[in-house]
Amino acid sequence: MKIHRITARRQSVPLIKPFKTALRTVTHAESVIVRIEADDGRVGWGEAPATVVITGDSLDSIESAVTQTLGPPLIGKSLLGHEDIFHALHAAMVGSSSAKAAVDMAVYDLLGQKCGLPLYQLLGGYKDRLETDFTVSVNSPDEMGADASRYVAAGFNVLKIKVGKDGIAEDLERIKEIRRSVGGGVKIRLDANQGWSVKDAVRSIRRMEDMGLDIELVEQPVKAQDIDGLKAVTDAVETPIMADESVFSPAQAFEVLKRRAADLINIKLMKAGGIYKAQIINHLAEECGVECMVGSMIESRIAVTAAAHLAAAKKNITRFDFDAPLMLLNDTVEGGVQYRGREMTFPAAPGLGIRDVRSSDRVGAGS
Repeated sequence: MKIHRITARRQSVPLIKPFKTALRTVTHAESVIVRIEADDGRVGWGEAPATVVITGDSLDSIESAVTQTLGPPLIGKSLLGHEDIFHALHAAMVGSSSAKAAVDMAVYDLLGQKCGLPLYQLLGGYKDRLETDFTVSVNSPDEMGADASRYVAAGFNVLKIKVGKDGIAEDLERIKEIRRSVGGGVKIRLDANQGWSVKDAVRSIRRMEDMGLDIELVEQPVKAQDIDGLKAVTDAVETPIMADESVFSPAQAFEVLKRRAADLINIKLMKAGGIYKAQIINHLAEECGVECMVGSMIESRIAVTAAAHLAAAKKNITRFDFDAPLMLLNDTVEGGVQYRGREMTFPAAPGLGIRDVRSSDRVGAGS
């Protein structure tokens, strides 16, 4: 079974409601869909969203990387020698982690199909179902409280709250209103998306602790490159601190782990360059006694299905942030991971279990 053809096309799907963080506002899920065809006719699927402010990858750069640089050296390579495929993929160019992730997940899709196993079973098979959180975008305190109440009424018992946009005072009002709206039985995670200074992060987290707001964790409170600052926050507060944008590669994960700069790590395929490198990050963290979450960008069920297969496979991955497909107005994917409220289940089909991906311009708003 050899790689025969690699193609890429763009997809744009509107969101039900604009997604707002400290870094950006998104109205459409824009991504590049990668299709890898094997010489026996089987097809593997991958996806890479454009997240310029996080990964530096645009639609143009992703598409160019896949079709001009990453794809050609892989043509003719055997899936039975997939170690060579992944080394060639990561050696082909510096950066372009999202493009690499899209190719990587399509290769893993084909590997699962070749072995006749759902990918999560091939990778470890620790769990066969997951429960996702749901993200509350940055808005006014009243709007965020109303959104949080609606998501809890829909069955979600873990909320990820975006903060870090308008200052500490406004963030505290947002969190207080959300906790008031949902009560004490719902877990609340905060994601500052690098939006706080070290001093503001320590001051605000300590205040939340004193107020009894019961925050499960705070994700990436300070700038990604400020590992000293991240460690300073981690050391100064009781609330667990999670590294996100500070960890793209295994080498960066090693630095954070070595310095005990965070209590948890958020792995995303688009940062790591795919499943191959993401597994290394998780294994490093596990050896250091640090649990991981697997999350996503604003992606369709293609990329989220791949990330969910990884998350289900590993014991050390204990938290799941896979709500992005639930934010989309339309669904272009046939097969893949399925949702019932917060619960996610996997098809019995081998690989990612994706049968087809329709063009977004052929999907109506009512589908």
